[in-house]
Amino acid sequence: MIPKLVFHTCTELLEGPVFDHQNNLLYFVSILDRLAYCYNPETKEILSLKFNSPTSCIYIIGFKKVLIASKEGFYSVDFNTLTATFKFQIEIEDDMRFNDGIQDSSGRIIIGTMGYPKIINNKGKVFSYYKGKYSTIITETTISNGLAFTSDERVLYFIDTPTRKVAKYNYNTENGTVEFDSYAITFAGDSSPDGMCIDEKGMLWIAEWGGGCVSKWDPNSGIQLDLIDLPCSNITSCCFDNLGNLYVTTAKSESETDNFGGGLFYIELDKLRTNE
Repeated sequence: MIPKLVFHTCTELLEGPVFDHQNNLLYFVSILDRLAYCYNPETKEILSLKFNSPTSCIYIIGFKKVLIASKEGFYSVDFNTLTATFKFQIEIEDDMRFNDGIQDSSGRIIIGTMGYPKIINNKGKVFSYYKGKYSTIITETTISNGLAFTSDERVLYFIDTPTRKVAKYNYNTENGTVEFDSYAITFAGDSSPDGMCIDEKGMLWIAEWGGGCVSKWDPNSGIQLDLIDLPCSNITSCCFDNLGNLYVTTAKSESETDNFGGGLFYIELDKLRTNE
């Protein structure tokens, strides 16, 4: 199973892949380049839009229409016309920016923060925005990264990367609040967990920063089930498409031999299942 390189420029930090299952489109961001992308897997068309501040994550609204988080605010974007309209802001400090996010089935926008341009220990937060109001649901984070819901949304998994753990929170679907339950997964190697997604069986697929791989975990037992290597060190996030295959974003490393960091990859898991 060889990851296919789908997209690669000189970007430093690709992140936040999210798949529109209804319209078969992939969205992702280049955080420091302040770019948001829309990729059509069928036509191979890639559209992009540049912002005035770092972008972090994307929430799907409709056909080629999304909500994009940037440090300067949240924008409604129409990739049909390549236009952006300011919608709202969640107030954060000047030395912070938004990072990974997710949306629940009620439309609540959940998003974490981290220090910018430098990492600041324990100053980050995770916010919940709903119908014009926002609140803080998790505090004292450092690098808020992966977020994933179980299918019934009763559990929210969350990664604060420097902890090298995946935290399990009980999620209240009525008011969007969380209650810490336990740490579901602990990383013992040299890599750190970054972004993640969850499959239909409730298994977590975690991008490993510094590990050059995406790993599959059972959050109920905390056991690693599988590992897929990629040709670069810093893996940032992943998401599933309509075929159950993985799109994976990556970032550049300091290694002179890192020719693929900052690329977007595709891993055909469906072929692996066919051969099992």
